[in-house]
Amino acid sequence: MINRRIACGGVAVLLAAATALPVGTAAADPAPLAPGPEVEQLVPGVAPGPYQPWQIDTPDQMLPPKVYTPTADEDAVEPRDAAEGTYDLVEYVPLGDAVDKVACSKRTGPYQKAVERWLKLKADGKQSAADCRAIRNFQVKHRIKAATGFAGPVTWATMQLISAKKNPNAAKKCPVRKYRVACVDLSRQLTWVQKGKKVLYGPVPMRSGRAGHRTRTGWHKIYWKHKNHWSTLYNSPMPYAQFFDGGQAFHAVYGSIYTTVGSWGCVNLRLGDARKLWGVLKKGDQVYVWGSRPGA
Repeated sequence: MINRRIACGGVAVLLAAATALPVGTAAADPAPLAPGPEVEQLVPGVAPGPYQPWQIDTPDQMLPPKVYTPTADEDAVEPRDAAEGTYDLVEYVPLGDAVDKVACSKRTGPYQKAVERWLKLKADGKQSAADCRAIRNFQVKHRIKAATGFAGPVTWATMQLISAKKNPNAAKKCPVRKYRVACVDLSRQLTWVQKGKKVLYGPVPMRSGRAGHRTRTGWHKIYWKHKNHWSTLYNSPMPYAQFFDGGQAFHAVYGSIYTTVGSWGCVNLRLGDARKLWGVLKKGDQVYVWGSRPGA
């Protein structure tokens, strides 16, 4: 079991101010809303599902867990599947839009200019009827809820993931080596595994550490794998945990990774992504972390 003072990940707090949006922003194009009383709070665009975003994360205290060799019987047990709808793409929208159940938002989103540029619209950073229609069409196509044309963090994160699919290391931020390297891009909130220039896994979306509990940058090494890890102190599952730096690990969460605050240090993944990564990485594999999570 985990050391009583160790755990990280879990599901984040439901609501956060628009000025702290963290998901998927490129370092060169943060496009945040200016802080001030006119910035309206963002909330999930549809009613919360089984991912229960009101739950609190279990914190990473920077100390390593108690390492032991799991028995064959323990390793034979696969973590439970996530409930249907857990990883739905739920956009964060202005509270007023959610209350009024608008069909097409007239409000300028925190990622307005970046989204306009990605859709090849006039990138003036101002919402228009044409912008709303184009953004809404993208949201419908990629099953982002609610599809109201608001340029929020989930829409932008989805665009970043699509752009990275062909070559996630196009910017050459992750060192190319002859051995496997798990690449953790905090700026885009993406992770993948490469060996040389060949991508073995991903890219997939992730959630890294929040302000004050940042995922530590630099070179690390997978030193312990525990498929059915559990925080005994916080009574929280950490399935497919692969520890690489103290209490920080890759692991799945039974909740949305698209939240407006980060984890407590771990690299949170959807269950299916964490399961695949478990089969790719081995003890001793290298992990390279760089960048900075927007808002952290």
